[in-house]
Amino acid sequence: MKLAWLPNAICIARILLVLPSMLALLAGRYELTLLLFGVAAISDALDGWLAKTFGWTSRLGKILDPIADKLLLVCVFLTLAWLGRVPVWLVATVVLRDLLIVSGAAAYHFLIGYLEGHPTPVSKLNTLLQLLLVLAVTAAAAWPAVPSALLVALGAATFVTTVVSGIDYVMTYARAAVRARRGHAPAVS
Repeated sequence: MKLAWLPNAICIARILLVLPSMLALLAGRYELTLLLFGVAAISDALDGWLAKTFGWTSRLGKILDPIADKLLLVCVFLTLAWLGRVPVWLVATVVLRDLLIVSGAAAYHFLIGYLEGHPTPVSKLNTLLQLLLVLAVTAAAAWPAVPSALLVALGAATFVTTVVSGIDYVMTYARAAVRARRGHAPAVS
């Protein structure tokens, strides 16, 4: 029995964790929120491992996986901002960066052609810092012993990498667009 559909099903399950995570945060159930994030992290690692190990990759999976990750992070960021636990300006920066990336990818796709995007190293660092910030802020809400200096440092690092990775994506895809228009391969690496 072929289980190539399993990584995509796990991604969909991770998307379904978004609403319970937001509701847990809004209800002040921070330990539950951390547990749900843990389940999401394990599911992210598991679907990636299954896809790579068994060759169960698909075009749908390449779309679903980043959507699941970003949807969870952005929705939780927005909820934390609503609760006053993360500055609105930081959340706006995170959301605007993601909108910029999606808009740029869509424009590239429709104006130039198929785009196989890959996360840049600074983008991977940014995603890690965003995740650590969300976890630290949620943990601080659950257990006030979490040092505020840690939250400030993670917030500052998240802001810097969000801006830098946004600029990096614009430059990377702009170069790819110029190469594609000149007749070179349109793929971004």
